[in-house]
Amino acid sequence: MSGPATRVTRAGWMTLAVVSLTQMMSLLDRNILAILAPRIKADLHIGDAEMGLLYGTVFALFYALFSLPLGRLADGWLRGRLLAICIAVWSIATGLAAAAGGFGTLALSRLGVGIGEAAAQPAGTSMVFDHFPKARRGLAMALMASAIAVGLGVSSMIGGIAADWWDLRFAGAAPLGLSGWQFAFLVAALPGVPLALLLWRLPEPERGAIEGIKSPADPDPFGASWRVLAAILPLTNWLMLARLGARRRQWAINLGTLAAIVLAMTWLAEVTQAVAPRPALQLSGLSIGPHALQWGVVGFGFYVILNLFQSLRLSDPPLHAVLAGSPSLMLCIAAGSLQSAINYGVMGFTPSFLMKSYGLSPTETGLQFGLLSAGLGVIGPLVAGPVSDWFHRLLPGAGRVLIVIFALAVSPFLALWVYSAGNAGTFYLRFTFYSLVLTMWLPPLYAVMFDQVLPRMRAITGSIYIFVMTIVGLGIGPYAVGMVSDANGGDLAYAIKSINWVAPAIVLMLLVLLVRARRDEERLVERARAAGEPI
Repeated sequence: MSGPATRVTRAGWMTLAVVSLTQMMSLLDRNILAILAPRIKADLHIGDAEMGLLYGTVFALFYALFSLPLGRLADGWLRGRLLAICIAVWSIATGLAAAAGGFGTLALSRLGVGIGEAAAQPAGTSMVFDHFPKARRGLAMALMASAIAVGLGVSSMIGGIAADWWDLRFAGAAPLGLSGWQFAFLVAALPGVPLALLLWRLPEPERGAIEGIKSPADPDPFGASWRVLAAILPLTNWLMLARLGARRRQWAINLGTLAAIVLAMTWLAEVTQAVAPRPALQLSGLSIGPHALQWGVVGFGFYVILNLFQSLRLSDPPLHAVLAGSPSLMLCIAAGSLQSAINYGVMGFTPSFLMKSYGLSPTETGLQFGLLSAGLGVIGPLVAGPVSDWFHRLLPGAGRVLIVIFALAVSPFLALWVYSAGNAGTFYLRFTFYSLVLTMWLPPLYAVMFDQVLPRMRAITGSIYIFVMTIVGLGIGPYAVGMVSDANGGDLAYAIKSINWVAPAIVLMLLVLLVRARRDEERLVERARAAGEPI
């Protein structure tokens, strides 16, 4: 084991720049649906709950599911090549939305975007961490988080401007019968081509070398990736359990938990249908209630996580020991996932809130809100990253967590203030303070989380976080806001404010993380070695 490096090379900065562009494009193609929602609802005759399904649940299912095998592939294969292939896939899927004439086609486009984007964060973060020493990772995550914020902001700008320009330019006689919102999806898809070429040529860093923990080459990354997919999917997961020699107790846990999930999700579907009744959706000739679809996806997600951890326990004991043996890692995943439910719920419906509450056009909303949220989303993380690195040097383990606690304890109170504004000008002024505080949490939390695992485990750890965060955050957040809005006569302000009641549980988790983070990180190598890791 050689000593850890302390400086960032030119190749490291180049990798960070290209990976950050990938994160930006990922959020652009993902979030453009928000600014286009009113036009899509009018054309396709669907409600806020269905838009929540498109923005959240449908995308979330495939994004989360494929993040696990693709994360495992990123831990063993060329990460630049993997990112290049994935951005090509999600760009094509984004363009497919231009052909959407109903809910089904648009849902197909969204699931394609989800599959393509599944590797973006785990592979990109893993690659960046192999270029940046621990003391600089807060800054690296800050720059990536800033790129995400730019993608969110630019999605509103591009979506609003492109849709308005097309509808005004071709009023009543649009080429190929395209609506403005369909043209906007085509515009969003185009930048993926040159970015994919850049990623394909990106040099691959040596895994773990910057920390002096070099990882051996993976002899079969694609086979391992397929085995992860087989282990998490229903039916094939039972074949994998049998192949791995699962004992009677593990079978009982699997089948008993599955039964409990089915009962719980059935009950939730009935309760939410009673609270916010919605007509059935027609999907490929099948009639299914949107609430049943929503909770079916969430239940599926919980079952997948159970399958994954059972499989890892049998097939990769060191990885299972590192993941399951770190309370701090579990707290990071839980707190980040719940906060993501707030973030996605708020951002998914804020453009619609602005247009409905203050009479703004899509272009006005895209320019004003898009530029403001992009700018603030850059400033917040860029402040939080270096500050959290300084706090980490001052208070190892706890310093970064303090920044997260500040951001996530204060922001809910600001949200209640922001979404009570009487006019657009007041809203934007208040939103400035809110966004600056809210965007400070992601860089330090990510740095804490990835320090809890070995270099060879970072991409799959990122994938597990993405999976849980997506199912809980993106899968439930927008849906919950849409459901509350539908149940209260379309009151988006009340619905957006209501999602912030999750905050007390988040702060409680972070307080526990504050006292555990350093202790769990110091025992990382010990846990891995005890389970058979050759380090």
